[in-house]
Amino acid sequence: MARLPQVNREDVPEELRAAFDEVDVGPAGGAGPMSVLKNSPEMARRTVPLFNYVRNESTLPQKVKELAMLTAARAMDCQYIWNAHVTLGRQAGLSDKLVDALRDRQQLPQLAEDEAAVVSLGQEFFTTHRVSQATFDLGLGLFGAQGVIELTMLMGFYAMLAFTANAVDLGLPHSQAEPPLPV
Repeated sequence: MARLPQVNREDVPEELRAAFDEVDVGPAGGAGPMSVLKNSPEMARRTVPLFNYVRNESTLPQKVKELAMLTAARAMDCQYIWNAHVTLGRQAGLSDKLVDALRDRQQLPQLAEDEAAVVSLGQEFFTTHRVSQATFDLGLGLFGAQGVIELTMLMGFYAMLAFTANAVDLGLPHSQAEPPLPV
């Protein structure tokens, strides 16, 4: 981290060390954007359950979740999240053509209906801060009310993580899978 060093237990006030210990063993214990939240241990403690739900327990298929994360990462120009999820996205079934076009902000290839719904919802929201009725209806028809809310929250959560990663200049993961995003 260019702007903040990795926070250690001794760096936080004594009254927050129990919260620090609780989150240090989970996703905030690593080196990604969640680890930055340990600078505010109580906030990190409260964030971890939502992270676990949107990332691991949501009713959405893994391919949809990974595409949503990549869409948010690209919209936020977040090098860390993009590179942390691009290989996972490909492994979940996203085509190289889709991933490369999204990365390079090129015209997207023909998309499956679920992929089109995810990308449209994300791009519309991140561009206009709204989602058209047609896009909302497509998402609702494909994923149901629970799924469209989970999709929306997933992208919002990853936008928050991207904001954090970009604010502290987190950079790229140690295991960089692809070239940096062109920004």
